[in-house]
Amino acid sequence: MADSTGFASGRLLVVAFEGWNDAGEAASNAVRTLEEQLELVPITTVDPEDYFDYQFNRPNISLDDDGNRVIEWPSVTMYGPADAGSSDVVPLAADAQLAVTGDNGANVYLLVGTEPSRGWKTFTAEILDAIDTHGITAVVFLGAMLADVPHTRPISVFVSSENSDVRERLSIERSSYEGPVGILSVLSDAAERAGIPTMSIWASVPHYVHNAPSPKATLAIIDKLEEIIDVVIPRGELVDEAAAWETGIDALASDDDDMTSYIEQLEQARDTVDSPEASGEAIAHEFEKYLRREDGKPDSGGKAGGS
Repeated sequence: MADSTGFASGRLLVVAFEGWNDAGEAASNAVRTLEEQLELVPITTVDPEDYFDYQFNRPNISLDDDGNRVIEWPSVTMYGPADAGSSDVVPLAADAQLAVTGDNGANVYLLVGTEPSRGWKTFTAEILDAIDTHGITAVVFLGAMLADVPHTRPISVFVSSENSDVRERLSIERSSYEGPVGILSVLSDAAERAGIPTMSIWASVPHYVHNAPSPKATLAIIDKLEEIIDVVIPRGELVDEAAAWETGIDALASDDDDMTSYIEQLEQARDTVDSPEASGEAIAHEFEKYLRREDGKPDSGGKAGGS
């Protein structure tokens, strides 16, 4: 999927927000993993007073290294190279622990923080102004959603774009979703209207473990992002954390027969969809069987429409 001659050949902004778009904190933790690995510095921070409801996104108080109490306000920060103000494209730092492949000389910028609770149109205009100021040429939005998927299988990742050129170049789809959206969709729409190509990467997080961070989903997002920007991103302890996450859920499920049965049903459905012989009819038939089990009806082995 990597396309170092097109979408990711200039300055690339990777975006994630904590909150509604961030099941299992998978998307925001993916960006924070990049932040730890790249030599980036804050280059833009929005004023939280304009965009946050502090009764909904409350500030936190903590102790700094000197033992002083410090209030941390919800925020959104853009990160870039130390000399991001330069008009020239700056190569990735030689000691940033990134293995640049092919002819990819893309700069990676990051935008991460809490999803704003108000003033989305003004917020979007401010972010687009920062994108223009720093010469960013493409944007990747990261998200994660709760879904009926098993934790024991590879995390499903859906890549889409509203840009026809990007879809053709990278052989990806256009989202057909209709319904409520988060700030990611608003920013994506505004960027495309401004002539900045965008792409979205969404991971599916098992809904029955939604209360805890999902390092396995974070890892899946990074794997897909790595393909797109054509660099090797060090995973640090993320691989071990993903394995521990899966093992921990296995242990919880082993003590709950209902949960074990439910996970087995999800596994069967997933395996059917992923099998080489799967067809539309087979998938529909398997889904019918699943629905009959859920309704407590015996499985007669019949097909849709009673045939």
